[in-house]
Amino acid sequence: MPHRFLLLSAGMGAGHDAVAHELAHRLRARGHHTAVRDILTLLPAGTGRALRTGYRATVRHLPGLYGAVYAGFLATGPAAPGPRPSSAPLAALAERPLLRTVARWRPDVVVPTFHLCAQVTGRLRARGALSAPAAVVVVDFAVHRGWLHHGNDLHLCVTEGAARQVRAATGRRAYTTGPVVPADFFAPADPDSHWRTLLARHTAASPVRGAGPARRPAVLLSTGAWGVGTRLLETARHLTDHGCLPVLLCGNDEGLRRRAAGQLGLLPLGWVTDLPELMAVADVLLDNAAGQTAAQALAAGLPVVGHRPLPGHSVAGVRAMAQAGLSRHAHGAGEPAMTVRALAAPGPVRSGQIAAARAAFRADPAVELERLAAAPGTRGR
Repeated sequence: MPHRFLLLSAGMGAGHDAVAHELAHRLRARGHHTAVRDILTLLPAGTGRALRTGYRATVRHLPGLYGAVYAGFLATGPAAPGPRPSSAPLAALAERPLLRTVARWRPDVVVPTFHLCAQVTGRLRARGALSAPAAVVVVDFAVHRGWLHHGNDLHLCVTEGAARQVRAATGRRAYTTGPVVPADFFAPADPDSHWRTLLARHTAASPVRGAGPARRPAVLLSTGAWGVGTRLLETARHLTDHGCLPVLLCGNDEGLRRRAAGQLGLLPLGWVTDLPELMAVADVLLDNAAGQTAAQALAAGLPVVGHRPLPGHSVAGVRAMAQAGLSRHAHGAGEPAMTVRALAAPGPVRSGQIAAARAAFRADPAVELERLAAAPGTRGR
């Protein structure tokens, strides 16, 4: 029997949208009906745009400020172990528009993939205003308070550590499914890939200062959709000096790509539309956010090294990934080149890291969503 699913995302970067649309794709493939809505468009006119613009400006130019906001309002710990207070004003502003959307779409399950969405559905479910069950798909490796609300029926998490944290904080069900990544990232490398040819040509055209190995490992430097990072060009120079080929993923930031183009030994790229093919021929991903790019690398068999994480939830995410055994966190003298070179070399260190990463994909979240929709008595709990 086909069911109806309303997936809620937010246009804050590209990661949350990518997860929502991949889930919608999987559910449609199983014969169900789906709709994806951006929670920012449900806020009063101009509010969502201002929120996105302000967040982007803060993480790019005042990252320390975002870190302070995260520590004060979202970070979990002994002093703040549980959900964010349910009086979150942004969640309150989105309630009525979401209920109108639900009334038009009539979903069997509402699926938040962004923490603000989880607050909205949790509040409505707790009051009995939302009859359809809410299943939160947590995309972060470190669960902060925004994801936690006891009103939601189910949380699907990327690691068992995250699921345990959700269960302890909310008393609700939380399962470990692993990241949500398109099937293309699991595909083997194409021996005739244009990326393989480009990397080889760029390496030959970019001599390394000092002695180096015959083959320089290609290291992808992730900056997200917005081209955000700390001392990116300095990190690239460090990798070049240690015999690596840094490939800077600049996202949509053309200014960053132009600045990087003048640096010897660095290959800067704009928005990459065939990232699975690039990841399949690269050697290591150097990551600063523990976001969707890192999750995609786990699927692609590309070892992940966390380095200079952005303040706030990215710091917590990079640490959580490493603690779960899915990545390495490189900090200290000689880093990140030391860890990058160790994981780039063929052998048990690299193969063990790849095997641990692939094992993170434990179940299909679409199957769990389907089960929730089919379970008797889920509506009007």
